[in-house]
Amino acid sequence: MSSRRHFLQKLTGSAMSLPFLQLYGSNSKDIYNRSYQGPVLRVAILGLGSYGTRVAEAMQSCKMAKLVGAISGTPSKLADWQKKYNIPEKNCYNYENFGAIKDNSEIDAVYVITPNALHHDQVIKVAKAGKHVICEKPMAVNAKEGEEMVKACKDAKVKLLVGYRMHFEPKTLEIIRMRKEGELGKIMFFQGLCGFRIGNPDQWRLNRQLAGGGSMMDIGIYAINGSRYMIGEEPVWVTAEETKTDSAKFKEGVDETIQFQLGFPGGAVASCLSTYNMSNLDRFFLNGQAGFAELQPATGYGPIKGRTNKGELSQPHITHQTVQMDEMAGIILEGKQPIVPVDGEEALKDLKIIDAIYLAAKTGKKVALKL
Repeated sequence: MSSRRHFLQKLTGSAMSLPFLQLYGSNSKDIYNRSYQGPVLRVAILGLGSYGTRVAEAMQSCKMAKLVGAISGTPSKLADWQKKYNIPEKNCYNYENFGAIKDNSEIDAVYVITPNALHHDQVIKVAKAGKHVICEKPMAVNAKEGEEMVKACKDAKVKLLVGYRMHFEPKTLEIIRMRKEGELGKIMFFQGLCGFRIGNPDQWRLNRQLAGGGSMMDIGIYAINGSRYMIGEEPVWVTAEETKTDSAKFKEGVDETIQFQLGFPGGAVASCLSTYNMSNLDRFFLNGQAGFAELQPATGYGPIKGRTNKGELSQPHITHQTVQMDEMAGIILEGKQPIVPVDGEEALKDLKIIDAIYLAAKTGKKVALKL
């Protein structure tokens, strides 16, 4: 059964990804119908933890992106990755010496997949080495750091992209298409519920010095970002309230649960929940005067499930990170324009909203937004 499932997953990830990739109007059809002969983005992954491993596995199916390097503070991980992914030893670095990638012509870009508080310095270091950067979200722990990262990459004339995998997800893009074409009518309301019960209290996600916060930085950002691309506007105000039931596990500066509301210039409002203490919360709901759209699960690794007032969404599931890396390769190498932005400026907007949410929760006041 497992081998059959693996076969079907590979079949879905290759042949069935064609309809999605055609959305960009590129030569993606050729990429997935025959051997690809175009440019390939050569990527090193910085941070070889669980998500770094997930990305590495997904990249084995990529056509336009190839894993060629690894950066880690753990020598044993580097040795394992060299063997597993056939990475040359000369393309492996540790956290102290990876600035030397400046002289490595075999690496085009570095994907930073480390705890949030490390992103700022690592991204700037990669940029100064003259390599394009892909950074996992949140891009930084606050907007000030994010601005410095965007500037560093602009100064170095390298691309800065952020790991917004949902921006390439077919059912998500179908809802965005319906909204843009007026099929849902005037948008009035968005709900984003994002949460799970977090486990080990000693993990870095519950360490403010590494995470920069709590659930909002990890899972709440999906609702923030989702409200923006689903409604199709930028919010102009935010209100928020924090609830904490376990101060031993969720220490000062590590949010357990935050409810927040966003107001948009067209009159739409968003009501969202971010939590580390409730399970079965992964739902987006968009309501317009002529229809609705729902995703549940909305942001998991898949398959995403969705429906609208017109019926079930049937777009195929594709491994998110495979599509993300192929499409990001197209952005970097060919200047493609994604339907929903994935650049540093996009990520900076989310950071400004997170800053405002924390301020609103602390003060109990409505906070104006200027994005």
